[in-house]
Amino acid sequence: MEPVVYLNGKFVALTDAKVSILDRGFCYGDALFETMRVYSGKIFHLDLHLDRLERGADRIFMKLPETRERIQEILYETFNRNQGADAVIRMTVTRGVGVLGKLWQADTSPTLSVYVRPYSGPPDEWYQNGVPISLIPNSATRLGGLPEQIKSANYLSQILARKQADEQNSVDGIMINEQGEVCDGTISNIFVMKKGVLSTPAVNGYVLAGVTRQVVLKLAAEAGTACKERSMTADDVVQGDELFLTNTGWEILPVTCVDGKAVGSGRPGPMTQALRQEFRKCVDAEIGK
Repeated sequence: MEPVVYLNGKFVALTDAKVSILDRGFCYGDALFETMRVYSGKIFHLDLHLDRLERGADRIFMKLPETRERIQEILYETFNRNQGADAVIRMTVTRGVGVLGKLWQADTSPTLSVYVRPYSGPPDEWYQNGVPISLIPNSATRLGGLPEQIKSANYLSQILARKQADEQNSVDGIMINEQGEVCDGTISNIFVMKKGVLSTPAVNGYVLAGVTRQVVLKLAAEAGTACKERSMTADDVVQGDELFLTNTGWEILPVTCVDGKAVGSGRPGPMTQALRQEFRKCVDAEIGK
């Protein structure tokens, strides 16, 4: 059965979902997006995703085409028109169709699309054995001097960093800015456990406020783990006792190798495993299991 997509007020088959070549998302990456997990028919922490969408829209002076309540209805209706209880939803909002060559336009009508696909998780071995990552120097960029990274559709920096990581057979590339600060993975946030303290790069113009990141910080604090959001360097990463990545699809993914060198014992660490269990409990609690 062909997926059903929401596009600007209509539900259409995926092959019939067309966007103008003059859409500013296509021409300039002038767009925001959110990727959400659906567990047993419920979108996990939809509130946090919509909060981030609204913050991003406000910072780039984009008027969302629907109210928060209507966006929620659209997301669930699109999901319900597709089969399956577990899924990934991609919602994209562009500034809409514009005039080519005119960089700033305030008189456009935003484009809103929602696409649902079945969830297909990483191999079990990734969680059992951990994964390798690479550090990618001088790859992190900030957008227009914004105080906080937004979920922008302008992803060229991440694409190029991911190419380097793929060439090194790494699951993700950790982007480092020109000041030598560790920022994000290309599609993840990074956490380092060292001497009982859990650290992650502080949210700033280079670092995205990941939803899973936010949940993990809350769970760790509730468990009594010391947590720090701070500036970090490559040395902090390679010298960590444990490392893991977070994102919507991976949840909490253990890292056991950085640039070809083993992390800690070379196996997923106890804190990583404990947080994975707590995260799953959090999911079960939210979906009502």
